[in-house]
Amino acid sequence: SYLSSGINAEYGGAQANSAAPADVSRLNMRVGFIRTAKQHPDADGLYLEEIDCGEPEPRQVISGLVKHIPIEEMQQRPCVVLLNLKPAKMRGIMSHAMVMCASSPEKVEILAPPADSKPGDLVTVEGFSGTPDAQLNPKKKVFEAIQPDFLVSPEGHALYKGVPWKINGQVVTAQTMRGCGIK
Repeated sequence: SYLSSGINAEYGGAQANSAAPADVSRLNMRVGFIRTAKQHPDADGLYLEEIDCGEPEPRQVISGLVKHIPIEEMQQRPCVVLLNLKPAKMRGIMSHAMVMCASSPEKVEILAPPADSKPGDLVTVEGFSGTPDAQLNPKKKVFEAIQPDFLVSPEGHALYKGVPWKINGQVVTAQTMRGCGIK
């Protein structure tokens, strides 16, 4: 499976992208569809999800959303996932992506891709056309450098440096949150 062989060629990116600027184009963010979510067997605050990302096999993803989103709202729903983080073990189970959420200290919501999008569709930001890294090097802190420039606009649009995230020309949105960060 792609989990053991790295990300397949279609979803891969530049292997050594260390000279590239730390901007949103380095992130491989795509539409995902959460097929199922259940409580992590060894952590009260974590969900264990199976997410279709348009690849041959769904990805296993761990998210710390239990305190924010009821388990019923984690089933059979579209989302935006960051695919090229280094897989990480969370309480003994590997996580192979991250669900992108509008986030404030009080509230967290899963970002909504456009209604007509499908798993695997790429998030783009106009003016940032680089190639996503095959895998972000955690030591280089690329995501950490980019994330502070993510924001939900007053209209509910996901933005990077003021420019909307788009999928097939349509804007990624937050359900109800406004003027908050994204992580």
